[in-house]
Amino acid sequence: MMITVVVCTYNRCQLLPQALESIARSRLRESVEWEILVVDNNSRDQTREVVVDLSHRYPGRFRYFFEPRPGKSHALNSAIREARGQILAFMDDDATVDPAWLQNLTGCLENGPCAGVGGRTLASRPVSLPPWLALKGPYGMGGILGALFDLGDTPCDLKEPPFGTNMAFRKDVFEKYGGFRTDLGPRPGCLIRNEDTELGRRLLAAGERLWYEPSAVVYHPLTEGRLQKGYILAWHFDLGRAEVREIGPRPDIWGIPRPYLTLLKAVLGTMPSRILLWMFAWNSQRRFYLKARVWEAAGQTREIYQRWFSRKPLREIDAPSPQ
Repeated sequence: MMITVVVCTYNRCQLLPQALESIARSRLRESVEWEILVVDNNSRDQTREVVVDLSHRYPGRFRYFFEPRPGKSHALNSAIREARGQILAFMDDDATVDPAWLQNLTGCLENGPCAGVGGRTLASRPVSLPPWLALKGPYGMGGILGALFDLGDTPCDLKEPPFGTNMAFRKDVFEKYGGFRTDLGPRPGCLIRNEDTELGRRLLAAGERLWYEPSAVVYHPLTEGRLQKGYILAWHFDLGRAEVREIGPRPDIWGIPRPYLTLLKAVLGTMPSRILLWMFAWNSQRRFYLKARVWEAAGQTREIYQRWFSRKPLREIDAPSPQ
């Protein structure tokens, strides 16, 4: 059984060495064959040189692949095709891993019934949070700010999808269910995400078993730029857009086109109710959380309109604005 660790990267040559070094120092059984596949998603910096340097320091461990099509999902799907392993583990280019991460993350996939597994993702260092922001609890935003994923100390079946910074799947899962959706996932000019969680939801909906392994630990940074209201609200706006894309077209009801009903529900139902909850919330964390949910509904409304009512071709909707 061979394992491929996939790291997709775009213009992060300064952060990349720390991430790759942490993976290269992984401790696995001597009988395990494994590789680190770095997919350069059309970077304009020294990404290639970083990987070449590490290849000299860790002979036979790294492979470099250049994917010119912009978009993380294109990079991920190229990695699936290029990977030599029967198990694929995914990690972000700005995170670091515990030395036992790879062994613990992939162990249950070798002979077990699971199609995929998600590990525990923690903040790489303590941060001072503003009083209106929570990482955990009912108003927690750790997943938004740093892909934080912590379901406790006990391994268990997953009822929700893991995040792409710390997950692994058998390669045959992609052969059966397809790869990452290219209408989701960040790319220049469009920061819509959800390509990782959509895959997990697709597998769960198909009845596949996903596993949570708390001993597979990744450390992800919480940067100051993300601890800002503007960033979080923009993230939720794009989340709303991604949710509409993920659902896709649905059948009409009583001859009424579904987009009309969906738009009416968003404008007359979802949006006003969320605004009222936000306006009458007194707890600062709850208030900001509900405000973010309003922005999410606004993103849904915009995407519904652009998908089905705008005359602009869909290929132009996410095109970068001219500078």
